Amino acid sequence: MEPAQAQDGSWADVVADGRLPLFALICLGVWLGAADSLVTATIMPSVGADLGGYAYFGWATAGYLLGSVMAGASSGLLARRFGLRRATACAALLYAAGCALSAAGPDMASFLIGRLLQGIGGGWVTGFCSVAIGLLFPNRLLPRVYAAITGVWGIASLVGPMIGGIFADLGVWRWVFWFFAIQAVAVAGAAFVMLPKGDNGDQGQGVAWGQLGLIAGGVVAIGAADVAGTFGRSAGLTLVGVVLLLAMVWLDERAVVRLLPKGSGSLRTIPGSGYATMFLLTAASMGFSIYGPAILQQLAGLSALTAGYVIAGEAAAWTLAGLAVAHLTGRWPGRMILTGAVCATAGIGVSALVFPTGSVLGIVLAGAALGAGFGLSWAFMSQAILAALPDEERAIGAAAMTTVRLTGSAAGAALAAAVANLVGFSHGLSDATARSAGVWVFAAALPVALAGLWTARRLASYRAESA
Repeated sequence: MEPAQAQDGSWADVVADGRLPLFALICLGVWLGAADSLVTATIMPSVGADLGGYAYFGWATAGYLLGSVMAGASSGLLARRFGLRRATACAALLYAAGCALSAAGPDMASFLIGRLLQGIGGGWVTGFCSVAIGLLFPNRLLPRVYAAITGVWGIASLVGPMIGGIFADLGVWRWVFWFFAIQAVAVAGAAFVMLPKGDNGDQGQGVAWGQLGLIAGGVVAIGAADVAGTFGRSAGLTLVGVVLLLAMVWLDERAVVRLLPKGSGSLRTIPGSGYATMFLLTAASMGFSIYGPAILQQLAGLSALTAGYVIAGEAAAWTLAGLAVAHLTGRWPGRMILTGAVCATAGIGVSALVFPTGSVLGIVLAGAALGAGFGLSWAFMSQAILAALPDEERAIGAAAMTTVRLTGSAAGAALAAAVANLVGFSHGLSDATARSAGVWVFAAALPVALAGLWTARRLASYRAESA
């Protein structure tokens, strides 16, 4: 039990007692994953022109996402088995190798293999950072630590497109990956210096092959839904993917070697309702970032860079809201969880109204509500989950947050793609298809968000009862 006078924590306390180097390392590790997708999205037209791979834009993202989900799901287990220091350093070096392959590869096949390796290495780095937060920072500091991580994502959303744009405009897109490879090598070296040595890990710890196989099958099915060709096939593959992911949760509850904390499959527990809220709200939000820029360019006549920064306002709102409430304690965290879910759901509902009109101001406001919803609630959801776990499960509990976020992203992307393709988006972008996608992508996501609001209410209630 932490002393009463230390419950509030402070920013000075976050970096006290020698934690500053560790905190800096975690932020740098999170930066790699946060900036990667934003930078890559900006340079993909140049990649396609050089390597002749316009048809594989989706697979450049899908391959990275598949690697990230698999890695994130196993990061807690591997941290226990090999030790946090060695695991983080090796993951960063694998990410660097993937960057080097994407940078030097002569064709699209080698580029996509490099993206898969980046996803695996980057997913592990992000997952190990989550494990480090859960193990090495006391509970009173978690809202501020997660607020800082939110700030890293906000910075990446603002700086990432600019970095990619500069390299693309100069005609040297390959340098982007060399740039990130150098940073990954720096993370690997810093991990050996800054992370505690610990022991050699639990060499007897088994590997949850059954759960990992179900996750892989689920993510592959969801990813294939994007290119299935018809709405029926897309919906069917998405359903198969969701069923496989639910089967993984069921199996994990009964397995000897688990990927998720005990009770994660039940909405009657804090971890179960917390993970469900994270998954549902993340999935519901994906249409904003995936289809928002294209709709803005078509209906509002914005340039790609300007549209990107309009959509990035969501991340800025997430960052500002997260920093504004990080100091709250007592009953406020539970209130922020519920308030955040309400704001995020409202942002999705408003998006269905303003995107078809091409109103830049309306879209900015919708993105602000959506981002602020996550900023108000995410750190407190994470804190509630970790506080409800015994010490021996904090590592896998922290790593599971990465898995939940990534699988939610995959499911949400597939849902948005299936709906957009149904209204003709895949046949070409016009005013009519942009307006239809602007309505139905968000209308289809609204029930998912409402389900997330319901689980958030349960989480806030359970947290209040346990306080």
